[in-house]
Amino acid sequence: MSVSVETPTPQWWVICLCAEWCGVCRDWRGAFEQAAALHPDVRFAWIDIEDDSQAMGDVEIDTFPTLLVAQGGIARFFGPVPPSPAQITRLLSGLSGIPDSAGLASESQVLLQRLLPLVSR
Repeated sequence: MSVSVETPTPQWWVICLCAEWCGVCRDWRGAFEQAAALHPDVRFAWIDIEDDSQAMGDVEIDTFPTLLVAQGGIARFFGPVPPSPAQITRLLSGLSGIPDSAGLASESQVLLQRLLPLVSR
């Protein structure tokens, strides 16, 4: 008799990279929290790029808000987005249809590896 074991889907992450001094970021935070409530199966985290500058390394964020979206330990999206919960929903939906192997460039992957210990606490 064989037993089928389902492997869980790797955890999705939506990490917002913002700055406290940025008015757009402050206004966006409530909508970001609304998006988190709409997606209880996704882990959401807020990183202040100045408070966590060591983890940011040489990565420069020019446009706020910027999201780093990952599935498991693989960076799947890294870039600025319009500050809207609907945009996060569309982004997650679109990425879920792309194979896991479609990771991003190494800079995004390295940043993800530095940020995951901060947001996994």
